[in-house]
Amino acid sequence: MSTDGLIVVDKPGGMTSHDVVARIRRLARTRRVGHGGTLDPMATGVLVIGVGRATRLLTYVIGAGKSYTATIRLGQATVTDDAEGDVIATTPAGTVTDDAIRAGLAAQSGEIDQVPSAVSAIKIDGQRAYKRVREGESVELPSRRVTISRLDVLAIRRDGPDVIDVDVDVTCSSGTYIRAVARDLGLALGVGGHLTALRRTAVGGFTLAEAATLTELEERAPEVVNLPLSAAAARFFPRRDASADEAAALSHGGPLTVAGITGPYAVFDPAGALIAIVSERGGRARAEIVLAPA
Repeated sequence: MSTDGLIVVDKPGGMTSHDVVARIRRLARTRRVGHGGTLDPMATGVLVIGVGRATRLLTYVIGAGKSYTATIRLGQATVTDDAEGDVIATTPAGTVTDDAIRAGLAAQSGEIDQVPSAVSAIKIDGQRAYKRVREGESVELPSRRVTISRLDVLAIRRDGPDVIDVDVDVTCSSGTYIRAVARDLGLALGVGGHLTALRRTAVGGFTLAEAATLTELEERAPEVVNLPLSAAAARFFPRRDASADEAAALSHGGPLTVAGITGPYAVFDPAGALIAIVSERGGRARAEIVLAPA
């Protein structure tokens, strides 16, 4: 069985994130596997997988910032805001200028209120929004505050008279929908828009450079973890080293003296093993999760 830790997977197109988790369960020979942030079946790229005790780190991975490359097609709107859905409106986009496209994207940069795609995994009264849409319901989701810190135009391609393909590079906060960026650009320009390609290039500090394909993981199974638990925590969190007495107290849920470290941080014992993820508030440093073996 694989050790506890994280795997940075380069997800292929055509698979759900749950499909990838199921594959890793088989390769790692354990049921205790989860993912740190859903990718649509059409999307490819960085999907962080947790194995064993490292699944408890995934709540932090899910909240991390993310980067993508994507292609937006102007001139067509779809029911899903991406290429997997039926086209519901077509408006010739050939007269839209490059300057208008750049201005429309600039308007979505920074801190914005974004309405998620109706075909999303957000729950409404306990049921996923996309299920309601597929059952014929009209779904309206409330906007949410997100931050798009970078939205660069890589290319504007006019390969046909009625559609324009715009390649973009995006860095954004967790909870941002790139499909919604495509939809809203199309709405602003009056021609409709949807996403035709999406590749996640980074989650937090985890990038495509260290991602393994499923074929590569198959070849080295069951040793599929490439970031053991302690190494993963050291990469993702600020580090604090504890004395033997502090480590003993913390492993049993006791507090530490404050160290003035902002945000959650990882605490390691004198041997370098991860004990817990700790946060400081009210003058106390307490574990949010204890990860030392029982």
